[in-house]
Amino acid sequence: MLAGKKILVTGVLTRESIAFAVAKRAQEYGAEIILTSFGRAGRLTERTARRLSPPPDVLTLDVTSEQDFDALVSELTTRWGGLDGALHAIAHASPEAMGGRFMDAPRDSIFSVFEVSAISLKTMGNALTPLFEARGGGSLVGITFDTSTAWPTYDWMGVAKTALEGVNRYLALNLGRYGVRANLVSAGVLQTESAKAIPGFAQWAKAWERQAPAGWDATDPYPVADAVCFLLSDAARGISGEILHVDGGRHAAGGALALVGDGAHAIAGETA
Repeated sequence: MLAGKKILVTGVLTRESIAFAVAKRAQEYGAEIILTSFGRAGRLTERTARRLSPPPDVLTLDVTSEQDFDALVSELTTRWGGLDGALHAIAHASPEAMGGRFMDAPRDSIFSVFEVSAISLKTMGNALTPLFEARGGGSLVGITFDTSTAWPTYDWMGVAKTALEGVNRYLALNLGRYGVRANLVSAGVLQTESAKAIPGFAQWAKAWERQAPAGWDATDPYPVADAVCFLLSDAARGISGEILHVDGGRHAAGGALALVGDGAHAIAGETA
């Protein structure tokens, strides 16, 4: 499905991460990949990269650094001459911006969530477009979470995901003329490293598994990875500005799941 494609994958930390599953699947589908990371997380990414076959290189990218983007584009131009696809799997919120602190979160923490988790998608699209053009077009795919509901304890990250979806639509509008498609995959609850920062996550995941009409395994990121690879492929060449839900159908089911206190509970009469 991705034979001969050159794919950039951000966000790989551990083998449980969505980004790692995407990287693994992309290789299995025939793509050549490069990972990005930075700082202390970079060492973790490099160790995890050795679990892939062949182990890809890890380039430095702090999505808040214009200089890092310039260096990344220069390196990819030298290595590949262009790019076919990229995964944006980057999000971060300080503890002050989550965990039931919505009303009390400091302004600086709120702005940081938006810069890293939403605005960076636009920055990435802008920086990589010349590389996509060099290959006759490309696909930018990001990871979101259902924003139709306000999720207690998700707080400002939930708001940032709403912003991310808006950014995706405007990227689709503005980058289509360059042959670049922009889409998101809305993933169900998964037991990733970042999920550990969400209070009550374990109960939340169990409730999601019970309530997803098509079933859901919160330990398996590969259904999400397969959907990402589809959107990166030529099979999705007519799709842009879309949000593809891969969550066992939970977003379509009545009775919104919510976290209250230390546990997970369902509204509208469902038992979590």
